[in-house]
Amino acid sequence: MDIEVLGTLAVREGGISVTPTAPKPRQVLALLALHADQVVPVSALIEELWQGAPPRSARTTLQTYVLQLRALIATALEQGEDEAAPAGRRTAKDVLVTLPGGYLLNSGGGTSDVREFDRLAGMGYRAMDAGDFPGAARLLREALSLWSGPAFADVHGGIQLDMETRRLEETRLCALDQRIEADLRIGRHRELLAELTVLASRYRTHENLHGQFMLALHRSGRRGEALDVYQRLRATLVRELGLEPSAALRRLQRSILMASPETPVAAETNSERLVRVG
Repeated sequence: MDIEVLGTLAVREGGISVTPTAPKPRQVLALLALHADQVVPVSALIEELWQGAPPRSARTTLQTYVLQLRALIATALEQGEDEAAPAGRRTAKDVLVTLPGGYLLNSGGGTSDVREFDRLAGMGYRAMDAGDFPGAARLLREALSLWSGPAFADVHGGIQLDMETRRLEETRLCALDQRIEADLRIGRHRELLAELTVLASRYRTHENLHGQFMLALHRSGRRGEALDVYQRLRATLVRELGLEPSAALRRLQRSILMASPETPVAAETNSERLVRVG
């Protein structure tokens, strides 16, 4: 089974889609797919579907959705049959398993874009720690390429999926921050300017991204614009959050103010930064 949730939901068994079009079964499959090979409690699925106000028939209705998913899986398994012995073939109940207290989607060793993202991002973080900035940039760029849009972009999520979507977005932003830092470390400041222009506009109170934008501008000989980025961020933080920029960002601003246009300003490490995400 191949699972994609970092964008639109796509679940395929043997290359054949088992993703339903109906909203409620789609929610069930999305939560099961995200936690593939793990038991998802019935209580979590009911909370996802009915957001704290389940009908009396909630368990029976959930079972109906599971049966609908198994029907799609069974069709995919039949279409994907090969010459393997019948005893070796999986059934729909082997793929979508009922267990005490919940259900488990058995991927059968297939792919998951979330797992691959976590694997590549983890390797990228370790490369950063080891000082291998080109390797880190490559690995983190590969991890981020797995995203085709917001997680579960075409699923109408409830409490559980909304929470998971926010969690996944935080992991993406963390990888993005580290990839940009790695690119700055290897002197790709000019190549980053267009991307950072968009990111600073999208994440208007994210201090790390604005600090990286300031560094990239300054190193490209655009000191005045770098200082303008700081002033816009400060105005936004004060107006929307009632906060001043962090001490680390204020130090960066002073460094740029005191430096000549030709003088490089060193990037601070993540441990020296205070991140606020808006």
